Formats: sequence, structure tokens, C-alpha cells
Amino acid sequence: MSEIHAQVIVGEPEVVEDRDLAMHPAWLRLKDAAVSIRPLQVKDGSIPEADAHGAAHELVTTIVGAVRELAPLFPWDAEYLDAVVIDFERWAAEDFGVPDFYDSLRAFQPQQHRIDGRKHLVMFPMYTQNGSTDRLVEAVLVEVVWPVFVAELEAGEYSNKLFVPIRFLDFTPGYDTNSAVLFPETVAMRAIPTFTWGAIFADREAARFRRVVKAAADITKLELPADAQALLESQELAEETFVMWDLIHDRTHMRGDLPFDPFMIKQRMPFFLYSLEELRCDLTAFRESVKLERTLSAQSPAELTEAETEILAHAKLVQYAVIFDRIFRFALTGSRVRNYDGLGGQLLFAWLHQHHVLHWTDTALTIDWADVPDVVVALGNAIDELYWRSIDRPKVAHWLAAYDLVSSTLEPHPASAWARGLPDDVLTGAPKGYTDLVRDDEFPLSMFYEALSKKMSDVIESTAGITGTTGN
Repeated sequence: MSEIHAQVIVGEPEVVEDRDLAMHPAWLRLKDAAVSIRPLQVKDGSIPEADAHGAAHELVTTIVGAVRELAPLFPWDAEYLDAVVIDFERWAAEDFGVPDFYDSLRAFQPQQHRIDGRKHLVMFPMYTQNGSTDRLVEAVLVEVVWPVFVAELEAGEYSNKLFVPIRFLDFTPGYDTNSAVLFPETVAMRAIPTFTWGAIFADREAARFRRVVKAAADITKLELPADAQALLESQELAEETFVMWDLIHDRTHMRGDLPFDPFMIKQRMPFFLYSLEELRCDLTAFRESVKLERTLSAQSPAELTEAETEILAHAKLVQYAVIFDRIFRFALTGSRVRNYDGLGGQLLFAWLHQHHVLHWTDTALTIDWADVPDVVVALGNAIDELYWRSIDRPKVAHWLAAYDLVSSTLEPHPASAWARGLPDDVLTGAPKGYTDLVRDDEFPLSMFYEALSKKMSDVIESTAGITGTTGN
């Protein structure tokens, strides 16, 4: 019996070191088998070539054996790991058709184990957002990031029972990418259950942020406040900050005066509407952080609990994170084809500049930090006003109003049909006509961003596959 198994049996699974788990022989066998079976799969996850089934059976046997050996290290996931073995064996018995991991997905309930450092072995045929669009076998070792102050926030005004912040311990190739989320809807399954969790890799978000913002601040000669500099120097501090940000962001998608359901319902609509929804959630996190900072800083430090002291410190850091991640990383990451996150970053930068709290003067960037909170909150309020009015408007009228909000700050492409005014046959027609006339790059990069992107592109590309460990 291995030392790791002995530790588990005496009831102390949490003492297993991260590096030991990632180097556990059973994990390495599992990972190698997962990597080997992926080339045999096609886009939907099946293995149609009968000649490959012999090798696939051997690989599934290795996977199943490794999962069974590792399972005692994760007693809280016993039901899930039993189910994933059954799903793999059934997939093999049914000649590797389109995989169906519905049963094991329903058994996996990480939101019930939000304990700092709690580890999980997660394995499904799945696609990875911002990674692979193919439903290939993926395996990840993760651990939960759940600081006491975040637990305090979630237990109070910022309840979000579905939110699971995690960090990487190890992963298969689908996560050696820009993907920073583990979402149940990406799993290959026969039906869509009610989703009860969504996981975000705080370590990848924090590591990308730190690398990109350090470079951008250096290139733009931006002098950072001391607490912002500390955020860039500490991976742990950055991870905790992103967990707080994501906690509030994630819950916001379901709250507020919404135009019915602006984001979750799968519908084709102009990409700038997705920009506004994602930005709305980020600016809500910003606004709530400003509120927390002002409320708690008005009290004597001696009156604050330890958790409240941490909340106060991180509330300011969330504000830096939202601004810097949006204006430096989001705006320049990805292609210029309907890049809604990029557009949100461009909009925030232009709003700050046009409200005279961000300055590009003498080839140096400066920010008037004392005035920033109210200016950023004002942009959030403008989006909230758009949403509030939306329930009294037809869908396409809401789309036009949203375009007016964005284009009042960002310059559209000179050839934009929307900027010139859509023709009557489109205005009187189906919504599809409106969407078809939105340019892939409806709001091109400004001259500032064009110049910055040339100096930042290599840095941004270098963050693919980054983790909290590799990013330091």
C-alpha cells in the first residue's frame, strides 16, 4: 500500500502534496492514456474507425484502472468517480460511438465541496472554451481556491451557490490553451441537465493578468500605485482578487433589470450586445467593490473582523484588476472577428479617456485614481439604464439603442452600415438582417491600441497554457 493511500485511509487526504499528486504514477498513466486516445477521436468525441477500436479498448482499460487507483484520494467524489468508470466502460462496450457522460456529470458536484485546497480529479469527453471545439477526452487535476473572506462574502450579500473557483495542478492538451473555465455544458452527454456549478481557473486568470499588465505598464510608462504593484507581484494575492471579482461577476448574469435574458439564451444577435453584458457584470463587480471599500473604510480598523479587513484590502484590488485586465489584456486578446470581450475593453478605455481620468500625454499613460471609481460606475449605470429601458422596447430597438451607447464613445468602422443608418428594408425586416450587417470588426482598434498591440502581441500569446506555477 502506498504512503498516499495510507494517508487517505487514516482520514487525512488533504495532506497529499500538490506535486506528489501530479506525479502520482496512476495519474501519469491516466494522463498518458487520455493523450493517446484523443487522436483516435473525431469532433463529436466518437471513434468511428473500427481499426482503432483495439487500441482504444486498451487505453480505456488503462484509464479505468488509473481512476480506480486514484479514487481513494478523493473520497468526496466517490459517486462521481464510480460513475465515470461506468461511462467509460459503456462507451467502449458500445463501440465508441458518440460518448455519453450524462450520468457521471450529474454525479460530479464540486459546488458542495468549496473548501480551500480541496482537490478533484475531473475527466470527461468535452470541448474547452477558448481551447478545443472538439469533444475529446480531457483530464484535469484541480484544487479549490476558497479564502475565508470570499466564503464570508458568498454567505452574505453575494450568494452564488454555483460558483467554484479552482486552480490547476495538471491537465491534458485541451487545457494547454487559453481556456480558463470548466463548465458542465461542454461535456458530451445525451441530455442537458440542470447545471449546478461552473468552475473558473483563478490561477490562470491571475497569472495571465500579472504577465500582461506588467508588460503593458512598462511599455506605456504607467506608474502603478503601491497596492496595484503588490497585486502584480503576488500570485496568491492576484488569485484571491480574481475569485472575489468572479464571484460577483458570475452572479450578475442572473440579476438586475435584464432584457429578459441577455446572455444565457442561445440566440444570434450583434456581438456588441455580448460585449455590454460581459462588461455590465464586470462593472457590477467594480461598483460593489467600491461600495465595500467605502463602507468598510469608514469604520475604525479595530472594529473590523479579520474577514472584513481582507474584504477591504481586496475590494480595492478588484478595481485595479477590472480596469487593467479589461484595457490591457481583453482589448488586445483574440482575433478581430466579433471579439466581444475585446470590444468591452476598448469601450472602457475610451470612456476613461473621454471622461478625463486616463491620459496619454508625452507618450506616457497616467490615471487619476481618485476620480476613477465614479467615472467607471457611471459607465455601469449607463448600461444598467439601457437594460432597464429594454423591457419597453422591441428587440431590434434595444439593439439599436445598445449600438448608440457603444458608438457614442467608440468610433465605428468608416464602412459601417449601422453607423450610416440601416436601410428601411432591413429596419422593417427580420432581426437576422440587422445582425448580417454588423461588420466582423465593427469597432476597429484605435491608433493607440494598434501601436500597443504590436508591442504586446508576443506577451499575450505567451500566456496560452499558463498556470499559477508556470507564470512566476
